[in-house]
Amino acid sequence: MSNTKSRIFLSPPFVGAAERAAVARAFDSGYVAPCGPQVDEFERMLAKLAGRKYAVAVSSGTAAIDLLMAELGVDETWTVFAPTLTFIATVGPAFHRGARLVFADSDATGNIDVSLLEKALGSLRAKKALVVGVDLYGNCCDYGAIAKLCRKFGAVFVTDAAEAVGAMREGRPAGSAGLAGVYSFNGNKIITTSGGGAIVTDDRGLAERARKRAQQSREKCVWYEHKEVGYNYRLSNILAALGLAQLGRLPAILRKREANFKWYAKNWKGDLLAPTPGANHWLTVALLASRRERDRLLRRFAAADIEARPVWKPLHLQPVFAKCRVFGGEVAEALFERGVCLPSGTGLKSGDFARIETCIS
Repeated sequence: MSNTKSRIFLSPPFVGAAERAAVARAFDSGYVAPCGPQVDEFERMLAKLAGRKYAVAVSSGTAAIDLLMAELGVDETWTVFAPTLTFIATVGPAFHRGARLVFADSDATGNIDVSLLEKALGSLRAKKALVVGVDLYGNCCDYGAIAKLCRKFGAVFVTDAAEAVGAMREGRPAGSAGLAGVYSFNGNKIITTSGGGAIVTDDRGLAERARKRAQQSREKCVWYEHKEVGYNYRLSNILAALGLAQLGRLPAILRKREANFKWYAKNWKGDLLAPTPGANHWLTVALLASRRERDRLLRRFAAADIEARPVWKPLHLQPVFAKCRVFGGEVAEALFERGVCLPSGTGLKSGDFARIETCIS
């Protein structure tokens, strides 16, 4: 089930006979277009996983975030608050819509520092504010504290749980907080649909409008009638079948990812980014003493044909966001300077760990 080539990848897809059979059944059923019973069932299972009432399966996590921006009417009159330590897709749709972006630093878990988020919200007092909480590397952010701040300052709260499918925080599933949550099923995630994503929410109207917008906002007519311009964002039935097979194996996948983390905790002599309780252990992160040591470890992995990567480069350091306001930033910068995402794939075997050990010893 793991990649048979000599290269060890960071987090490759973990698929096999079950996924092949599920896709074949969907193909044989004739539902090849972006609709069908597998999509319906995938959405039902995702809603259950998230502890939500509704789910809308779409073509990517980015598409899911963009649909939420459309639902809220985000434009240049909005201010969007997000952690600086995240992937660009967290804020990309808001940027394209002209919103003002404000970044906040990380706490010790790598997630957004709630005290700095409060400072940012209190300082700017935006009339239209959106907070995008991110579950970094499968570690859920502090849902309760962020929700409380959003109520205090009148901000909308959504959760970017793209990296956290299957994770929990204080008994709450990843993506269960705020107006809506977002999942990603990209090829490197805990479970995959090759490419895909979803919105999970308790708001029926939001789910119905997002589903409609994801299908070009077509009205219920025999002909093609449109009262607004939508998007081509729907997930295909074939890919939903793949996702259903993956969901069936999610408990075993989570156990293996946790075992990977425990192996590193035992064999890595330095510090690791400590997971929050209930994390899905998507990626295990090693913390080196300095950037020089980080780069030295990356070179050792590269020489052994093993994929490893630096921690996300903070968004406030990205040239495209150079003019954006940031509250703090030092913690995220230090994590970028010192952090290495270690090979964490579900398919890692003993021989793979033996090769990895030669690089980290």
